[in-house]
Formats: sequence, structure tokens, C-alpha cells
Amino acid sequence: MKLLTVLLFLVVLVMAAQSMFLSFRAQEPADYAKTAPTFSLKTHLNGKILSEGVIFGPTGRVANSFVAKMVGEWDGDTGTLTEEFTYSNGKTHSRKWFLKLGADNTFTATADDIVGEARGVVSGSTIKLEYKIILPEDAGGHTLTAVDWLYLTESGTIMNKSEMRKYGIKVAELVATMRPDPNA
Repeated sequence: MKLLTVLLFLVVLVMAAQSMFLSFRAQEPADYAKTAPTFSLKTHLNGKILSEGVIFGPTGRVANSFVAKMVGEWDGDTGTLTEEFTYSNGKTHSRKWFLKLGADNTFTATADDIVGEARGVVSGSTIKLEYKIILPEDAGGHTLTAVDWLYLTESGTIMNKSEMRKYGIKVAELVATMRPDPNA
């Protein structure tokens, strides 16, 4: 019995270490400081943008997919990013981010379904954005902790990967592309 308890403890310890040091959550903006091309919010989140993606549920299976039409607009160091989502289940959702550039490649963002301020860091070809999001009532109305990473590719396409957690447990993951809308 004592050996079983020790083994169980070691398994939990290894899993925690893997999550902290060898996973999506372990990356930091400094890891990408010297990568190129350099991500610019004002350049790459400006104008008409087309996004396509999938959302994975807690079982790791695709729960939904979407197409989003976005429009980024900037006036000095403040900007807006308007998003109009159409999901594969027929539902739609709108969000408008209000962005404010800060010092040292940081920025903040707010939106109606975000608790407080989202905090972001631009580093090389990446952006890391952390926030708490309130799901719509028809999706449970839960408040989730989200981490978004946006990776700018050489072609100008942005790859977006997000994890959403509740009580520290991953409950959803999003993978999407963002690129200038070819129909704009």
C-alpha cells in the first residue's frame, strides 16, 4: 500500500512537471524574442482579416469549427478588432476588442465578454495574450482562463493556438489561421 502511494505521488509529480516545463503552457515570450518576421499589432491586425479555425472540447475531439470575419482599425496607439464568428453549428457571435499599446512591447485589451483587462506581450514573431473570458449562457456561462499565442509566419498568415482552463484543467483548445481577407 505504501509503495502504491509513493508510485501514485511520483506519477502526479511527473505529470505536473511535464505540464509546467514541456508543454504549450511552458513557453514564454522570451523564447521567441529573436524570431522573425517581427509581429506588429498595427500592421498585422489591421484591415479586413479572415480567420478559420476549430475548437476542441475537453475530450480532445473537435467540438465546433468557425469562420470569422475581422476588421482591425488603428488610431495612434489605440485600436479595435471587430470579430464576426459563424460556427459550424449555425450559431453566430460578435466581439469587439479595444486594444491599447503600452511600453516594452506590451498591450492591453478589453471586450464585453472579457473579465477586466487582457494583458499581452509582443515578442519577435509572436504574441501572448492572457485573459478571463465569460462564455455565452447557451455554452454554460462559465468563466475560463485563456492563453492565446499568435505566431506570424513568413507568408504573413497568423497561426493562433489558445487554451482555455477552468480550475486549472484544460476544457477547450482553439487552433485557427488569420490572414488578410482575399475578398477585401
